Amino acid sequence: MASVIQTNEKQIVSYNPATGDEIGRVQQTSDNDVRAAVARSRDAFHMWKTTSFAQRRALVMKARVVILNELDEIAHLISAESGKPFGEAIAMEIAPVLDLMQHFAKKAERLLKPRRVNIGLYATMGRYSKIVYHPLGVVGIIPAWNYPFSIPLGETVMALMAGNSVVIKPSELTPVVGEKIGDIFEKAGAPANLVQVITGDGRTGAALVDAAPDKIMFTGSVATGKKIAAAASKNLTSVVLELGGKDPMIVFDDANLQLAASAAVWGAFCNSGQSCSSVERLYVQEGAAKQLTKLIVEKTRELKQGAGDAEDISIGAMSSERQLRMVEDHVEDFRRAGAKIEIGGKVLSTGLSRKPPEGGIQNLFYEPTVITGATNEMRAMREETFGPTLPIATFKTEDEAIRLANDSEFGLTASVWTRDYEKGRRVAEQIEAGSVCVNEVLYTHGIGQTPWGGFKNSGRGRTHGAEGLMELVQPQHIHINRFAILPDAWWLPYSPEAVKTFRGFATKFASGSLLRTATLMPQLFRRIRELLKK
Repeated sequence: MASVIQTNEKQIVSYNPATGDEIGRVQQTSDNDVRAAVARSRDAFHMWKTTSFAQRRALVMKARVVILNELDEIAHLISAESGKPFGEAIAMEIAPVLDLMQHFAKKAERLLKPRRVNIGLYATMGRYSKIVYHPLGVVGIIPAWNYPFSIPLGETVMALMAGNSVVIKPSELTPVVGEKIGDIFEKAGAPANLVQVITGDGRTGAALVDAAPDKIMFTGSVATGKKIAAAASKNLTSVVLELGGKDPMIVFDDANLQLAASAAVWGAFCNSGQSCSSVERLYVQEGAAKQLTKLIVEKTRELKQGAGDAEDISIGAMSSERQLRMVEDHVEDFRRAGAKIEIGGKVLSTGLSRKPPEGGIQNLFYEPTVITGATNEMRAMREETFGPTLPIATFKTEDEAIRLANDSEFGLTASVWTRDYEKGRRVAEQIEAGSVCVNEVLYTHGIGQTPWGGFKNSGRGRTHGAEGLMELVQPQHIHINRFAILPDAWWLPYSPEAVKTFRGFATKFASGSLLRTATLMPQLFRRIRELLKK
C-alpha cells in the first residue's frame, strides 16, 4: 500500500511512510465540486486581475511571513507526510520557495512591464508597437508528491503575481501539505476563492483538467503528462509539463574528486533519490573511476537512515510502496545484467518500527545503493528509477561522455565536473538538457530566478524565471499609426501603379536598408497620390 490509501469513495487517509501513523484525512472531491471550484476561481480572477502589483506583492509577502512564523511546524508536516528528513524539508522545500516568493514579489512588475518593440523601417512611417501582458485566468496546478510544498507554492506565487487565480490539486500521497498551502494564504488574508485546494486521487486531477481552466501546470510522470496533454487539448487548454528525468553526471579525471564524490552522494540520495533531477547516471573517466567510486562508497557508508523527524537523519523512507518496488526491480535488473552492488542494494534491515496501513508492507526504507559496471544497454540505466540508487559507468573521451549522457529519452538536468572550466562550458552546451551545471548538481530547481524545464520527454514549457512567468500571461501586441492622415500604399483598389509599388517594397523596403528604401519614396508618393484621387 502507499503512504496514502483511499478508504472509501468520499475520504482519503494520509499516513506517515516512515511510521505508519495517520497524518490526516481529506475529502475525495467530486467532479461537480471541482467544476464549482473552477467557476468560483474564475469569479475571483476577474477581481484579482484588476489589482495592482503592490497589492499582489503585499499578499505574497504576508504569506511569506506566515511560513516563517510556522517554519518548523511546516517542515515537520512535510517530513511526516513525504518521508523526507526534517532538515531536508527546510533546505530543499521551504528555503527555496521563500526565496522565490521575495524574488517574484519584487520583480514581477518589472518583468511584466509593457515593452516597446523595434519594428524596423515601419517606424519611419510613423508606426510603433508595444507588448502588454495580460493574466490568463484560472491556473490549475497538479504537483507531484516528491516536493509537495515548494512546487505548488512556487507556481501559485508566480500565478498570483501575474494576476491569475489558482486551483491546486495536491497529490493523493501528500494532500495535507497541499491543504496547508491553502491555509497559509487564508491566514495571509487572500480574497475568497483566490487560492483553492481540491483534494482527491487521479479522478480529481482529471476533473480539474476537464473543467477547462486557462492553464494547467503539471509535475509528474511522462505517462500521466501525456494523458493530461490529451485531455487538455479538448478545450485547447495550454499546459506546462515537468516530467521525468534520468539525469547524467559526467566526471572527468581532472575534476576535484572529493567534491565530485560528495556531490554525487547528495545528488543521488537526497529525498531518497525521489527527485526528477536526481543523479541517476554517473559517467566517470576511466582514469578516475576507481578513486571516485571508493570515495562515493565511503561517503555513502556514513549516511544515517531512519524516520525523518530526527535532525541527524540524512536518508528517510520512500514515499510509497510503489516507488520501493520500482527501486527493487531496477536494482535486480542491474544484478542480472552483471553490474556490481558496491553498497546497499536492499531494504534497510534494522528493524525500524512501522505500522503498515491496512496490510501494506512494514518497511519503506531502501538503503542508498552504489552500483558499478553499469552500461547504457541495461534497462535500469534507461528507465527513471526515482530512488536511492547511483549507477556508475565509465568513458574514455569527451565525445564519448557527451554521447552517453545524451543517449536517453529524457533531458531535464545534467552536470559536468572538471577543473578545466572552458571544457566544462563546452561539454555543457552539447548536453541535451534543460539545465546543465558545471561543478554543481541538482539544486538549480531551488533558484527561482532561473527557468526550469526539460528537453525531450522531460517536459514542455518552463516554470520559474522570467520564462516561467511568461507561461502565466498572454502577450498583447498594440500597434499605433501616429501619422493617420494618408492612406496606406497597400490598400485597395489595386492597379499597375500598386503592383509597381509592391515590387519596390519587396526589393527595397524589405531589405532593411534605409538607403535603399529612400529610393522607393518617389514611387510610394505616386501610389498614395493615386489612392487620394480615388
